[in-house]
Amino acid sequence: MSHEYFNPVRSVYGAGALSSLPELLGGRRAVLVTFPEARALGLVSRIERLLGDRLAGVVEDVRPNPDVAELEALYEDFWREPDLAEVVVALGGGSAIDTAKALMVGTASGRFDELVAALGAGPGFVPARTKTLIAVPTTAGTGSEVTPWATLWDRRNQVKHSLHLRETWPSVALIDPELMLSLPSSVTLQSGLDALSHALESIWNVNANPMSDTFAVAAAQEILVALPLLMARPDDVALRGRMALAALKAGMAFSNTRTALAHSISYEMTLRYGLPHGIACSFPLPMVLERALGHSADRDAVLAQALGGPLNDAPCRLAAFIEQLGVRTRFADYGVTDEQAERMVAHALTGARGRNFIGTQGRQAA
Repeated sequence: MSHEYFNPVRSVYGAGALSSLPELLGGRRAVLVTFPEARALGLVSRIERLLGDRLAGVVEDVRPNPDVAELEALYEDFWREPDLAEVVVALGGGSAIDTAKALMVGTASGRFDELVAALGAGPGFVPARTKTLIAVPTTAGTGSEVTPWATLWDRRNQVKHSLHLRETWPSVALIDPELMLSLPSSVTLQSGLDALSHALESIWNVNANPMSDTFAVAAAQEILVALPLLMARPDDVALRGRMALAALKAGMAFSNTRTALAHSISYEMTLRYGLPHGIACSFPLPMVLERALGHSADRDAVLAQALGGPLNDAPCRLAAFIEQLGVRTRFADYGVTDEQAERMVAHALTGARGRNFIGTQGRQAA
């Protein structure tokens, strides 16, 4: 049986790696897309000093979990001057990088509703104009810097749009753990658990392959050790580096497999119950692990590598790990009744990511 692994993103990693941004940019001009607190943290001024007149503009009002109602004005302002810059530099967590991915693909009209309509219609959208993306994550978890996907929310209509185009692969992922030192404890935890979810979701996945397994196992093993240590010592740049590298490996894993059932569950938990994404996709991991075990001897063997120890008590050990970090692992803890949870899981299994789970039939792209 043949396997294929593909990831076109150039990854630049290490403490102080941000200083390589001018060289990566070359002679091109860039627009910076970042989060509102970046200026107060001194991150915007660092980019301004590094790039000088090659920095053509700054978009700094990106909100968590970008909503279409908030993106419309940003998008249309961005494409009002299409020749302003060739490159988008996304500095921040998943929301900043997702916003940048939405901005970098231009519709023929420059109108955002044309993009939303195309996403709603399914595959087939071809952008009329594109920008190059350099992704600079300030969190260790989303993996968005090495994947082509972006999630756009429409809370008013309770819809999640997934942007996934050939053009939305970043050109470069620039990972500097020093940028993560200012992260608050809550974001450190949420992003770390998101990375753990990416690693495990790429293992209990019908699209898994030996290369994705290599990245996923290494990521899960490191997160299980490093995340509790980092929560106790958030100013330790070496631990920040370990988590950043583990999150990068998890991103490399699910960049090929896509995610599965836990993420499918998470979208409704975020839309309806307001859970941050990292919590929403990690609290069901023990339950999903229990469902995954026994479907495939091959997948069981990889999960045993990733989690260590025997599999008979692995769901309990995983639940204990997550709960020791202060995250509850039962639906009831979030106000979801047993009946509601059963319906939610059944619905999640029918979604594109749910169908990637080894406990369902078929092979689906998310």
